Amino acid sequence: MNKATATNFRTLDLNLLRVFDEVMAERSLTRAAHKLALTQPAVSNAMRRLREALGDELVQRQGHGVEPTPRALQLWPGVREALRQMQATLIPQPFSPASASSTFVLAMADATAAELMGGMAKLLQEHAPGVSLRVLPLTTRDPRRMLDQGEADLALGYFPAVLTDLTAREQAGEVVAFAHQRMYAGEYVCVMRKDHPLAHAPMTLDTYCQAQHLLVSFSGRPYGFVDEALASHGRQRRIVMTVNQFFTAGRVVTNSDLLTVLPRHFVPTTGMANELLLKDLPLDVPPVHVEAVWHVRHHHDQGHVWLREQLLKLSQRVFDTPRQSF
Repeated sequence: MNKATATNFRTLDLNLLRVFDEVMAERSLTRAAHKLALTQPAVSNAMRRLREALGDELVQRQGHGVEPTPRALQLWPGVREALRQMQATLIPQPFSPASASSTFVLAMADATAAELMGGMAKLLQEHAPGVSLRVLPLTTRDPRRMLDQGEADLALGYFPAVLTDLTAREQAGEVVAFAHQRMYAGEYVCVMRKDHPLAHAPMTLDTYCQAQHLLVSFSGRPYGFVDEALASHGRQRRIVMTVNQFFTAGRVVTNSDLLTVLPRHFVPTTGMANELLLKDLPLDVPPVHVEAVWHVRHHHDQGHVWLREQLLKLSQRVFDTPRQSF
């Protein structure tokens, strides 16, 4: 840090950062002024002072609003998190489950919801009767956009590329706008109908690759983690259908000669366990770790902390029990 920058920081009015945060959120000086209970000239003056301190225009007028500069976009996540941490430290907002009336929006696949939401319903009924949960279908392997835009408070799923990217950014010293917590590890198995032609045959790699397959794909892309494992062996399988729900996959398999891959723990919850046969996959695949991912703006919010703790405890109870056989 050079002397000029240090001097600017020591004399910087932190109220300017509150104005900057609101302008970035609203993309409008008028709306920001309304939110801050200030006049528009006061907001304009604050942004001018911040521009002079930081040596960047920060925002430029565009239509009826403002467009942030690249420097402003780079600064905003760190400024917003710093302000939220200060608020949480100086003015902590207590959360009492018994009297709270909060609503939380979760994004997850049907297999995860089938395992966790029953327990969450019982918990809400007994300990947080005013709290509501809204579950959205998970339609992506990268939930950061929906979390950033406030479409969901928390996403639960298998997000290997997201975790790799976040780790790389953290190691590079970048400000990271998302946090995560491992919830559980899922074991995936090959699933077919009980009277499938392969039901009584050994499941070899050749047999598996020669069969026809159904893939659960949120994006519709006919390529998943099993295909990555096959490619490492120079092999591939024929995917003739994709669906975006595990339950749908189970139903299709009971009525066809297609093979699919499902979480072992999910099969009993489908109501189709008596119609399905489970076999170990004929190759090693990396463990599928289900993670909770959230935006850091919720990191210290006591309601969100409570929600994450309950989901983690429930996950541990559900998935640390001995595995059932079918």
